Amino acid sequence: MKLILFVIIVFSSFSIAKSQWAMMKSDADSLIRVGTQNIYNVQFTQAAAHFKKVIEMYPDHPAGYFLDAMIDWWKMTLETNNKNAYDASFMKKIEKVIEVCDRILDKNEFDITGLFFKGGALGYRGRYYASREKWIPAANDGRVALDILIKTQKLAPNNHDILLGTGIYNYYAAALPEKEPVLKTVLYFLPSGDKVIGIKQLISASQNSRYAQTEAKVVLLQVYYQFEKNPQEALKVATDLNTKYPNNPYFHRYLGRINIQMGYMQQAEEVWKDILEKFKQKKYAYDTYTAREALYYIGLSMMWRGAYEDALQAYYKCDEASRKLDQDPSGFMVKTNLKIGNLCDILGKRDEAIKQYNKVLSWNSVQNSHDEARKYLKTPYQK
Repeated sequence: MKLILFVIIVFSSFSIAKSQWAMMKSDADSLIRVGTQNIYNVQFTQAAAHFKKVIEMYPDHPAGYFLDAMIDWWKMTLETNNKNAYDASFMKKIEKVIEVCDRILDKNEFDITGLFFKGGALGYRGRYYASREKWIPAANDGRVALDILIKTQKLAPNNHDILLGTGIYNYYAAALPEKEPVLKTVLYFLPSGDKVIGIKQLISASQNSRYAQTEAKVVLLQVYYQFEKNPQEALKVATDLNTKYPNNPYFHRYLGRINIQMGYMQQAEEVWKDILEKFKQKKYAYDTYTAREALYYIGLSMMWRGAYEDALQAYYKCDEASRKLDQDPSGFMVKTNLKIGNLCDILGKRDEAIKQYNKVLSWNSVQNSHDEARKYLKTPYQK
């Protein structure tokens, strides 16, 4: 619950940092724009080179330092098996941003650049603490970041980049209490939100902001897919992001999941096979967890189109990956073994199917897996 609440605050601060990059000269502005695109397309070496130049050109401006920290942030986001490797580097870079901002704010407490980038740095530091379940420092950073957001809104109310932050706050402050009623009490002393206004602000940021367009689309993707249950709009955003940033597995996976959700099985199978191929090619962050997910959905698509033997082989590989990855049976392992049982029934291998259903019953239930297993023990699964 605390993590959910904190998302409202710290995500809002991200646009604060972005909206003031235009204060720099065009040479640095160009480097920042290109470098930011490099981050989203996981071209981190190129991004680092661009931001190094910005720091050399403007050592007293926080933009270059902040963006350099964002490289580590995305590495932590994408490298799920190795995220702790970047903790020290990320925190050191964030502290540098805050240090530079404090020097600016010591001279003028209303300096927009200092406020914006300090808010962004505190927001990401707070998200880091929350991800490590360090709730006291996370909450403190979140509180200060929210204060900065409110102050900067008054200083620059018409900046489209800021609409990313206000849009996120408006949406989640209204949506999360609906999803988790206990949050109504927690959010009582914070400004109220409005989902409709929040989405409009996010759309405006995705279309009109100078620097926050991509981040606004990332948030819209999450909103449409996870909260609004609007796969049609989510698919538009995911397709756009995957097209612009084909090397980013985060966007690639969303595209595959949404196609599955919409029942576009042929398209989904193509996407997940492409993901699996990138895993085989050892593309950055296309890891074993991603490959397991790909195998699961490829098996589901093959099962849907009647390629039962091929589907069974895909699920066997998925199960093998799960046994290597899981200390305790994950949802993927449970559902995979249930699907193996279903396929064994279809192929007339009833004894094998029974073994699979009993195996599922020996684990914790996931999405009614026990009910399904008992059902198919009584009556064989039929397509």
